[in-house]
Amino acid sequence: MSQVPERLDVLIVGAGLSGIDAAYRIQTSLPAKSFAILEGRESLGGTWDLFRYPGIRSDSDMFTLGFPFRPWKDAKAIADGSSILQYLKDTAREFGIDRKIRYGLKVTRASWSSRDALWTVEAEGSGGRRETVECRFLYMCSGYYDYDEGYTPSWNGVDRFKGRLVHPQKWPKDLDCLGKRVVVIGSGATAVTLVPSLAQEAAKVTMLQRSPTYIVSIPAKDAVADFLRAILPAALAHWLVRWKNILLGLLFYNLARWRPDQTRKKILEMVRRELGPGYDADQHFSPRYNPWDQRLCIVPDSDLFRAIKAGKVEVATDEIETFTEDGLRLKSGRDLAADIIVTATGLKLKMLGGMKILIDGAAPDLGRTLTYKGAMYSDIPNFASAFGYTNASWTLKSDLTAGFVCRVLAHMDERALDFCVPRKRDAEVEERPLVDFSSGYFKRAGDSLPKQGSKKPWRLHQNYALDTLALKFGAIEDGALEFGRAATSRR
Repeated sequence: MSQVPERLDVLIVGAGLSGIDAAYRIQTSLPAKSFAILEGRESLGGTWDLFRYPGIRSDSDMFTLGFPFRPWKDAKAIADGSSILQYLKDTAREFGIDRKIRYGLKVTRASWSSRDALWTVEAEGSGGRRETVECRFLYMCSGYYDYDEGYTPSWNGVDRFKGRLVHPQKWPKDLDCLGKRVVVIGSGATAVTLVPSLAQEAAKVTMLQRSPTYIVSIPAKDAVADFLRAILPAALAHWLVRWKNILLGLLFYNLARWRPDQTRKKILEMVRRELGPGYDADQHFSPRYNPWDQRLCIVPDSDLFRAIKAGKVEVATDEIETFTEDGLRLKSGRDLAADIIVTATGLKLKMLGGMKILIDGAAPDLGRTLTYKGAMYSDIPNFASAFGYTNASWTLKSDLTAGFVCRVLAHMDERALDFCVPRKRDAEVEERPLVDFSSGYFKRAGDSLPKQGSKKPWRLHQNYALDTLALKFGAIEDGALEFGRAATSRR
């Protein structure tokens, strides 16, 4: 006799930042709703539990990366990974969210029945464990990259290298860099985090980059935050600092897009001041693209620049000809000796955690859908996905999305409705790439990503203020979001 699946109002997939935030919003705004969180790993935390490489830290300030409902109290605004993970665990425990998480269950398939207005979600665990859950609304908070493996290019001669080859996404616990020569391939957020940390023990660290990245130094501590927290209640101080950082981030981003040449010049001037007149900043820190065509990298308290000035770190801007037994040979002809090579070469995108979707038995092409308010997808009913900003903290957008989902669910309850589904009815809406970003991991994903539209509500703003107006205060029934009742509805 087959077991009847459990039925929930909302099923959340993923117990990282977005999933914990979504759970808090649902249980606070809609306390009568039943929900659970399925997490494929054996612990919560998402990114902050997965990555264990030396020096891992936030690349956004914690007043915006942290939750608006639980102030960040640590002294450092740019926090290390272990502190962030502890913050997530404490938040989940404080609000009872940890009791809603079911670990070790990777969602593999979700099937929607229009007749019943119901999702049937299948998950797998270790040892052949399987679980099936039915839910009225499915909320994906699983991030956008592949947790199983990172991206590694194909290089000539990799098998010849006699040292250790490591990807940051699978950092070995036994890796000892003391007194070793280390080459870190890459120039993105992972590389600029790893390099100064490894330089504390390694004999020499070389950051090998094919092309430069914009890098800006900011203080690890927020002096304004420290002042406000000393004189104001914690919640008020957190709110003020959060909005201060949001508005400053928006100002900088928009100035960079409106005045790219002036912004490029200013960033390069800052680097020259950090490294002195004798350093070739133009070669190693002047990218070919405009600011914010890719995400800027931040370094707290100039740690990368200080390591370069101290002679512990070298930046090499070149391309790899081949791996050798002792390191790398570059296209310029130079040989780089290495005992350890770290391939900080990026991520692989995997939308929805690789889960397969069926709508009444047919598999939709996610790459042909349009994102609705950055929260839902066209023609996929009772379904939302947390997707953060590329130019600001992830949590800012995921928290707005969670609030919007709660508004939609409350609207359906008030009117005894069973489903909602975004429909593109305006023929003049043009398809555009999901993000206006030239980073490699988005380019590699190609046509598999959903699209955005040229007009609202299909257009992504990458702007917290505009999204606040649209998601917190915009009309629910806007002509694009279709509502209805199931054929079997008992409402």
